Amino acid sequence: MTIKSLALASALALLPAAAQAAEPTAADAKAFVADAEAQLSAYSDKAQRVFWVNATYITDDTDAMAADAGAEGTLLQVKLAKEAAKFNTVTGLDADTARKLFLLRQAIVLPAPDAPGAAKELAEIATRLQSTYGKGKGTARGKDVVGNDLEALMGTERDPKVLQEMWESWHAVGKPMAGDYARLVEIANAGAKELGFADTGAMWRAGYDMPAADFEKLIDRLLAEVQPLYTDLHCYTRTKLNEKYGDAVQAKTGPIRADLLGNMWAQEWASIYDVVAPKGAGDVGYDIGELLVSKQMGPIEMVKAGENFYSSLGFAPLPATFWTRSQFTKPADREVVCHASAWDIDNKDDLRIKMCIKVNSTDFVTIHHELGHNYYQRAYNKQSLLYLNSANDGFHEAIGDFAALNVTPEYLVKVGLLDQAKVPDASRDIGLLLRQAMEKVPGMPWTALVDKWRWGVFSGATKPADYNKAWTDLRLKYQGIVPPVPRPADAFDPGAKYHIPGNTPYARYFLARILQFQFYEAACKQAGWKGPLHRCSIYGDKAVGTRLNAMLEMGMSKPWPEALKAFTGSDQMSGKSMLAYFAPLHTWLKQQNKGQKCGW
Repeated sequence: MTIKSLALASALALLPAAAQAAEPTAADAKAFVADAEAQLSAYSDKAQRVFWVNATYITDDTDAMAADAGAEGTLLQVKLAKEAAKFNTVTGLDADTARKLFLLRQAIVLPAPDAPGAAKELAEIATRLQSTYGKGKGTARGKDVVGNDLEALMGTERDPKVLQEMWESWHAVGKPMAGDYARLVEIANAGAKELGFADTGAMWRAGYDMPAADFEKLIDRLLAEVQPLYTDLHCYTRTKLNEKYGDAVQAKTGPIRADLLGNMWAQEWASIYDVVAPKGAGDVGYDIGELLVSKQMGPIEMVKAGENFYSSLGFAPLPATFWTRSQFTKPADREVVCHASAWDIDNKDDLRIKMCIKVNSTDFVTIHHELGHNYYQRAYNKQSLLYLNSANDGFHEAIGDFAALNVTPEYLVKVGLLDQAKVPDASRDIGLLLRQAMEKVPGMPWTALVDKWRWGVFSGATKPADYNKAWTDLRLKYQGIVPPVPRPADAFDPGAKYHIPGNTPYARYFLARILQFQFYEAACKQAGWKGPLHRCSIYGDKAVGTRLNAMLEMGMSKPWPEALKAFTGSDQMSGKSMLAYFAPLHTWLKQQNKGQKCGW
């Protein structure tokens, strides 16, 4: 995840006189954009530092500081968005000015209305929701456990009673958020309507270089394209869980119990690979976590390994300040937000990551992902302020995921983690693909439903009293999973997922699941890779790195189809690359599922 607050100078800053003219001209629009970017740039450094301190040192004081900074930002973002809308009918705009006006109208995630105190209240609620999450704890065998540690335990615990306890106790974290969340929706919707949108969800969907309705159709088309692969993986996994736990815990047919899948939200299932691994071919011969331990690699060494991947492609090393200012591990003396994120504090070279790194496979891959954000941020740092972002938000997430796909056996050999003699041969390909599929494929329906839930909430189709029921229903419809216990009417399970109280739009992660495989297949073709796609690693290929950097440098200066075409040769998103990557596995899954009643 990347933290990018579009920055603002002062909520009371005056707009240029030209922007207030009764009949604005193209020259007025250009002057307004220049002034808006100056204001955003002036605010950015201060606000980012405040938000960093709040995320890495949660106290009542830093909460208050973050709320004030957020309110200041919200006020000016809304003000600039409304001023930008006044140029909607101006003719003769150059392409650059027209795009920047559009981005100003789309920039804010939670718009506040002009009503006195609304921006402050919205910022206070947003800060309170995130802090409630950050301070949250669950239990395991009766002992209090912080969220980050509980997430890790979900991947290793196999006692269904303990899994149920952890799942249920953590999801209780969301319950106190329900009232605040409903009020946040109310305020943000009022702000979105003042900007000319039906609701906040419609505003979010409009930010993808296409009409909001077309974006919904794109999500549905891509999901339908890859859903058959997910359905067969679900069917196979359910059978294995039934064999392990029996009918009383996991039935042979129907949905899967959510807490059995090795992840608090069942968004990735790689942690239960040991449960589903096929006999013989299932043993792929190595575990990244065990390799890290054997090489005595700690959190810093893991990050250095991630940096080395990008250096091998020709990217410059991370700045010295990255190593002194980042949060790599959880401090023992204070509350922090452990959810991994990448930061660009000054829009230049003050790059940081915020993690609570554990020496395991998941965090090794996550590091490659988060650093992808940092290298993207630095690549486009010469763009003007409104272009300091990825082509669309899915690109930002996809770059890191694409890098992580390169963590193959061949890559591990090249970086000295795996001995050549232990590289699994072709007979292990099903195991390699299955383990990768358990990590990647379940995220497809999950990443689609999170924002589908919010779109319904923002539109009013889902009322506050039905928040939790709608969430559970969507999870059943798209993921084929159910809670391990009946949920009380006043539960707020969405609050147990950081991106809901953190107000981070989630469609980006869905797009990233698609785009990462498109980037990967294109890169492997450029590198001249001839073997199975899932074995490819572009590590050390500076020519591919040069072409990749050319796309990254574009930032948000061009519509995303142009950026996509610059690297892949196509301007269309497609699930075909993902399907090509997993094609041998999908054939095998269908064979394994013969005689099973797949679906739910």
